[in-house]
Amino acid sequence: MTHLDAILAFVVAMAVTAALTPLAARVARKTGAIAMPSERGLAQRVTPLLGGLAILAGVLVASAIWLPTTIKLPHTAHTPPGAGGIVHTWAILVGACVITAVGAIDDTRNLPPILKLLGQIAAAVIAVRGGAVVTDVTLPFIGALQFPHEGGFLTVLWLVGLMNVVNFSDGIDGLAAGLCAIDGIAFAIIAFDLNVPGAAILAALTAGASLGFLVHNFPPARVFMGDSGANLLGYLLGVAAVVGSLKTNVVVALVVPLVILAVPFLDTGFVIAKRLKYRRKVWLGDMNHFHHRMARIGFSQRKTVAYLYAWSLLLAGVALALRFVPYSDHVAGHRYRLGWLLVMIGIGLLAVAASVYLVYVLEILKFKSFRARELKEVDPDSSEHEIDKRVRRELETGEFERVREGAPRRGRAPEVPPRDRGAAAPPPEPPPLSAEPESPTAGRRR
Repeated sequence: MTHLDAILAFVVAMAVTAALTPLAARVARKTGAIAMPSERGLAQRVTPLLGGLAILAGVLVASAIWLPTTIKLPHTAHTPPGAGGIVHTWAILVGACVITAVGAIDDTRNLPPILKLLGQIAAAVIAVRGGAVVTDVTLPFIGALQFPHEGGFLTVLWLVGLMNVVNFSDGIDGLAAGLCAIDGIAFAIIAFDLNVPGAAILAALTAGASLGFLVHNFPPARVFMGDSGANLLGYLLGVAAVVGSLKTNVVVALVVPLVILAVPFLDTGFVIAKRLKYRRKVWLGDMNHFHHRMARIGFSQRKTVAYLYAWSLLLAGVALALRFVPYSDHVAGHRYRLGWLLVMIGIGLLAVAASVYLVYVLEILKFKSFRARELKEVDPDSSEHEIDKRVRRELETGEFERVREGAPRRGRAPEVPPRDRGAAAPPPEPPPLSAEPESPTAGRRR
């Protein structure tokens, strides 16, 4: 398996997915898998779901041609001599079909959260039984950690978590598909360098299928991937990370996937922390995701995804630098080269600075100024102290009262509809929640 195989798998998966997405949309309309406009999802019109079916088709076609029947893993430190194990790709693809079917049923029938969770666990267990399981990992400055008996459980936890992370991020046109395309390409490059070409091809075709779907999903979206697509992409990226990075003995084995997937992980972590802080059920949707908060400061959907794409590209670049910049020998010996280590530290500081700028300056400081001006225009008699107190409360809780429609906006034309600003109904105590499970499509079906 060569780099050319990965490129061809990427192209074919992209072409098949792009060609079949309109057909999936027609199936969605006939079966009633339709997303209705929603403040939380920022959708502006009725849109068919089931884009995940086209993504699965692209994955299966490319896999049938280029993915090997087994992926032989390299030997890892502190394990018996010989090969590092074998992953059966048929199990990976069966798991992909299972999670897509569960997601498609949810897109059509709106399954209870517990049933969706059981479906995610079932798909993850199939992949683990097929050999995609982590039994040891090498950490920087610590060395190898082994968990031969707990590896299956931890891998299932990782895969289920990543399915939900991608699903949570699929709340705005083009976001999840674009992020998965970026992350898949990064995983493919690193897996090739780690001498796991089968995982590289899996990551490449996952990226290709994501990009093919993005042709129809970029704002304004003509079709949504739904739970069938979001769970599928999360599952495939999770398996690619396990096989292509975590099951190697390089020092950055655990760091690389976390850096590549940092944007959806940070988004999900931020949202879950808010829900736990205010004693909310973590699976109930709200409007605290990054894309909601960017919408509240007036960003369009295209500008929002552009910023989040750029952030993800930057972090993927950091992950690639961790692997390719020769700051160390990349093994447990920790022999560092000072000059290149300083370069790596500079790259890391640049990424941290950009992340702080995006999360703190754009999301918080600009929002505070924007919201205070908005409230002052709506109620000129309010004191600066009252407005400041109200803005701080809204920023802390993530719940925002709707301003009067038609109120003037100095220097802002045309007016952004309240739905696109992410405005919510006036919150009682405790603040109101969506009664639906976290899903970009929940509650929007006909």
